[in-house]
Amino acid sequence: MAAEKELIAGTDDEGRRLDRILRRAFPGAPLSVIYWLLRKGRVTVDGVPGEASSRIAAGSRIRVREEAASPVHGPVPPPADGTPSGLCILREGNGLLFVNKPAGLAVHSPDRRDGKAPSPCLDDLVRAYLRDKLPPSLSFRPGPLHRLDQVSSGLIVFSTSLAGARFFSALMRERRLRKTYLALADGCIETEELWEDALFRDTERRKTTAAIGGQAEGQAKPARTRVFPLAVHPLYSLIALEIETGRTHQIRSQAVFHGHPLTGDRKYGGSFQPGGLLLHALSLSFPPEAPELGALCGETVSAPLPKPFLRRIREIFGTGLGISGALPLNG
Repeated sequence: MAAEKELIAGTDDEGRRLDRILRRAFPGAPLSVIYWLLRKGRVTVDGVPGEASSRIAAGSRIRVREEAASPVHGPVPPPADGTPSGLCILREGNGLLFVNKPAGLAVHSPDRRDGKAPSPCLDDLVRAYLRDKLPPSLSFRPGPLHRLDQVSSGLIVFSTSLAGARFFSALMRERRLRKTYLALADGCIETEELWEDALFRDTERRKTTAAIGGQAEGQAKPARTRVFPLAVHPLYSLIALEIETGRTHQIRSQAVFHGHPLTGDRKYGGSFQPGGLLLHALSLSFPPEAPELGALCGETVSAPLPKPFLRRIREIFGTGLGISGALPLNG
């Protein structure tokens, strides 16, 4: 162990508790060790012994006399070639980074228990991109602010500052963001529909189902999705969906429960389609009555459709879809 380690708090550490900063700075240290160091006065803040509940100011110098693990400073290293390939950035600002994720790329790298190296993930690519762009911070790490399945494509938002993460999370919690998806579904959906269900997540099967009657009572969570048909074929429907809640596999599980599984979604009973399902996070609209958002106030950020998605829906519905120009279908 080194005799002493000095950490300098950044702007995103402002107001954070000392114990939480130490837990992020020393991820390999047991909590018992961190609190033992604090009790023994071996952690000082600007020369004064710190307490677990001490609130840290930006620029403060935190000295740890005995370190339990090597701290992590900033994002992960970039890929070997130095370029975060596959990263499509749509917009950046207000402490947020808007990314168009390709289908098949996981947001997080799953834990590997077979000894093999983890697969590349979007989180790694984003952190590599931000590596030299963000000010140093002991407690803040950029990360995704909502879910997007590995099999889905489209818009996902990452935080680039603590303030950005907080105000986006508040908007999500207050349901002031409008999230729109585009999907290809089995069967004919000819009128607008509102899907309201109680969804139950089976963690062992990694599958979400609609609870019926008293099934999974106390564990099911409400889900609301508005469905808008855009084009109809005897076998398929191209639909836009606005989700008012954000449950895991919400669209996929509700679609099958309402008799229209997503085409190609074999996990949830969809018909076969080469290349799998087509589900794209199309846009995110910010409220117009939120001046604190600055340039994002009243704005809609959209993610162009991937070429395979465009090709498939043109094969089914033709090129003259007659769809609102608000949807980026001409990319």
